[in-house]
Amino acid sequence: MSQTLPAASTKSRLERVWQRLDIFGPYSGLAMLFLLGLPLLSLSRITLMLWQSERVAATGIWPEMLAQGVRVDIIQLSLLTLPLLLLAPILATRPLWPLWRRLSMFWVVLAIAGLALLEVSSPAFITEYDTRPNRLFVEYLKYPGEVMGMLWGGFRLQLLGGLLFTAFFGYAAYYLMRPWRNKQAVWSHLRLWLTWPLLVLLCAFAVRSSLDHRPANPAMFALTGDPMVNTLILNSAWSVTHAIYGMRHEARSSEIYGTMEEADIMAEVKAARASLGDPRPLLGDPEIPTLTAQTASSKRNKPLNLVIILEESLGATFVESLGGVPVTPELEKLKKQGWWFEQLYATGTRSIRGIEAVVTGFPPTPAQAVVKLSLAQRNFASLASILGTQGYESEFIYGGEAHFDNMRSFFTGNGFNRITDENDYTNPVFKASWGVSDEDLLNKTHERLSAKHKEGKPSFTLVFTSSNHSPFEFPDGRIDLYEQPKGTDNNAVKYTDYVLGQFMKQAQASDYWKDTIFVVVADHDIRVRGDSLVPIERFHIPGLILGADLKQKTIKTVASQIDLAPTLLSLLGIDSKHPLIGRDLTREDPQNPGRAMMQYEQNYAWMEGDKVVVLRPEKAPAHGRYEKTTKHLAVVPEAPKDGAVLERRALAHALLPAWLYREQRYRLPD
Repeated sequence: MSQTLPAASTKSRLERVWQRLDIFGPYSGLAMLFLLGLPLLSLSRITLMLWQSERVAATGIWPEMLAQGVRVDIIQLSLLTLPLLLLAPILATRPLWPLWRRLSMFWVVLAIAGLALLEVSSPAFITEYDTRPNRLFVEYLKYPGEVMGMLWGGFRLQLLGGLLFTAFFGYAAYYLMRPWRNKQAVWSHLRLWLTWPLLVLLCAFAVRSSLDHRPANPAMFALTGDPMVNTLILNSAWSVTHAIYGMRHEARSSEIYGTMEEADIMAEVKAARASLGDPRPLLGDPEIPTLTAQTASSKRNKPLNLVIILEESLGATFVESLGGVPVTPELEKLKKQGWWFEQLYATGTRSIRGIEAVVTGFPPTPAQAVVKLSLAQRNFASLASILGTQGYESEFIYGGEAHFDNMRSFFTGNGFNRITDENDYTNPVFKASWGVSDEDLLNKTHERLSAKHKEGKPSFTLVFTSSNHSPFEFPDGRIDLYEQPKGTDNNAVKYTDYVLGQFMKQAQASDYWKDTIFVVVADHDIRVRGDSLVPIERFHIPGLILGADLKQKTIKTVASQIDLAPTLLSLLGIDSKHPLIGRDLTREDPQNPGRAMMQYEQNYAWMEGDKVVVLRPEKAPAHGRYEKTTKHLAVVPEAPKDGAVLERRALAHALLPAWLYREQRYRLPD
């Protein structure tokens, strides 16, 4: 008897719950969605806040976070309820009642399992990206092979635990919904039709959650200066939902910061060029507003070849002389042989953002990088297309699958003649989740550069590493590990650095060295995060240009990834007309403070010297100073004297790329 009492007691309590839900009649199943969903989402939020207690406590508003979090959860649950609610007048009638019960039950179980899956995914996502699941979560779903390989290789326990957690909540929802299967239709058609419009309006208002002219959005819940903490107020389902919505409305995405007439945008761009001492004239082409005439500062009888080695996640945090850990000794040696950037900043936090900046010189926006956008797949200006007009052949060499992040399509449509990826490696030394090792990659690069040199044609080669990507897999016996266990970012960076050193020794002993400019630069730093509006210290990356006849030089000015392409054109000896807005650093006064631009989620930072303005959706711009020694952005309560000038300059440069992309004006002249 004692063994059956708990089950009987549980069944009795469950029946009493459903008896109370009878007040909602045919909508009782949907009411259970709220009854299950609200505790699930609140419990997850509380757990995440306890996990991040130090950063949450620093804000001092945790009670408001919890209260606003419930508001967000009601929005999300109402979003999930609305599609089924709209079908109620048709299906929740006596003839179709069995179908309505089954559909309601299926919908609630699926919704709870989905919410649980996204919440259980959140800790690992926050650990990696310092934010709840967002558009990146959605984009990675397009590449299940690569992502599953990464998860199984580096996050196996989390993956299995997450699946079990999701299955548990899905089954729990199924168990708790069982009494619903036996409910009978008790409402008349009249009662159903009288209540339905009121419930739809109530649900729609809950989704809107505001009487303002705009519905609730994530910016409304940005209550602190710490972007990650702001995402804890949300739930992961709503974060992903807004990411999907934003991806559908990207063409004018920069207008979340404000608007400006096109003539005013160009006036601000010209003013910024003059302020930064850029002597190159804009040609005033109405079709290509930023078309620039650039005369190479280096005069050469024969233009040099170009090799860009784009290093995965190699932030300044891995370079000792830039304030990081000592895991790049080979890079530290190489910097004495060429141009070394002390204050180079990435434009974003993802590889395709780094590709966008380095290869095309295109400024960042809150939208996806142009590598993935439809209007940029043909006739979009790039180093490859500019050099192609001078007879160069361009090649992209990668150790993984070149279709990832749409790279193959973008490159082949914009000037690259050849793509080499993991299918082109015979008997690789080591193959990991993301493709062959950097060792294989740079061996292949040496092979291809040697062949090109014999052909005698000028060439541009873009090389993209991948060993420093989670789960950080690389061959044994190459390096003395920096730390234990083996599979860490510090060890992977040290391995990639070792391979770089070996490649450069090989290149310097080769015939192609004297005819080639080499660039070593990061796409972005790893795990960009911080408690400031924009963690500028995590956008700091190393950059080195060496080879041919270059002498040692240190560039101290603040520079952006978008400045590399114009600078390289000058060093190669190429005169050109192009729409790139980056600076040619071969001509600039070394005393110029310089500028950089950084896109961090939906915040946009414009930095001139140490002065920073941060544009935010539906909020006033924030001003501050970046203290290089302490690596801290100190926000000031009031705008400085030149604050309005900086705000307009930042807004113009945030709006410019969206305008150029939308109207397809970032191209070479016919």
